[in-house]
Amino acid sequence: MQHLRLFTEKEKQQLLKKRKGETKFGEHIQLIPNLNNIYDDIVNLDVDYVVFGIKEDIGVSANFGNTGTCNAWKAALKVLLNIQSNSFTRAKRVLILGHLEYSEQQETLMSLDFSKKKTISKTRKFVETIDKDVTNVVASIVNAGKIPIIIGGGHNNAYGNIKGSALAKNKRINVVNFDAHSDFRAEEGRHSGNGFSYAYAEGFLKNYFIFGLHQNYTSDGLLKKMKKVKSLKYNTYEALEVRNDLDFKSELKNALDHVSLRPYGIEVDCDAIKNIPSSAMTPSGFSVKNARQFVHHFAKHKHATYLHICEAAPTDTTATQVGKLITYLITDFIRAHGH
Repeated sequence: MQHLRLFTEKEKQQLLKKRKGETKFGEHIQLIPNLNNIYDDIVNLDVDYVVFGIKEDIGVSANFGNTGTCNAWKAALKVLLNIQSNSFTRAKRVLILGHLEYSEQQETLMSLDFSKKKTISKTRKFVETIDKDVTNVVASIVNAGKIPIIIGGGHNNAYGNIKGSALAKNKRINVVNFDAHSDFRAEEGRHSGNGFSYAYAEGFLKNYFIFGLHQNYTSDGLLKKMKKVKSLKYNTYEALEVRNDLDFKSELKNALDHVSLRPYGIEVDCDAIKNIPSSAMTPSGFSVKNARQFVHHFAKHKHATYLHICEAAPTDTTATQVGKLITYLITDFIRAHGH
């Protein structure tokens, strides 16, 4: 895999901040010293979770979004490695694989003029390369009987997560998506706004639940399209948190009922969380507590197949805040899934 960079012992030591009398999460995680074949390298390892990052914002650019999602992986790692290792965090069950890297392609694409159709189609074409890599890594991890935890990049990567899981399970999978947007837009070339519509059209996605859709940011055409898809359900942020027509906990149950009869993925778009630096940051969104409760609820079920946390776009000044958020979601998932 030419774009996969393994996470090394040396990198780990550089990021670890050891403290006397304490043991950090990063001191107990597993690593792969060298890569032959992902499946063969991890199938016999005594771990349950394989964490990897996707350092890209090409899918976001292809959707005219704000870049920066390529920085989420580094921000998350710095915090994750330095939380406490204790009976709550279960670091020994975790392998940190590494990340998919596209820095050269990103530099080339970012230097182009995005007002030109040619640039957009070139960028969308490259998203397909990323799709192949994500599909390959996720399929290998799921085939090996482990749970992938995927960090970073745009929501375009939902497609690879769904396809990879479906190929490994040899059947269509379901997905619950904590998101302000449906990402079920037209199949006009791959970008961060149509990962789910492509996965559905190509027969990898069956039941889909969008949790907390924002009414202001869903086009009329899209609402009509979604109405026609019987296996797609959603609730809106306004119904849940503004008008209180719907109860948060009851809706968690409704969404779980919609997806839990077969293997399902858990997608968390940081755009849905209030004031989190992301490709479409919102002043009105769910709280971090809501996001954590969402992950906890869906991680508990035996059919939970993967966790994807995407669209966070930290800057130098917000990297720690974003890293902490992502780390809370990862550890909430591991805690709930393991019990």
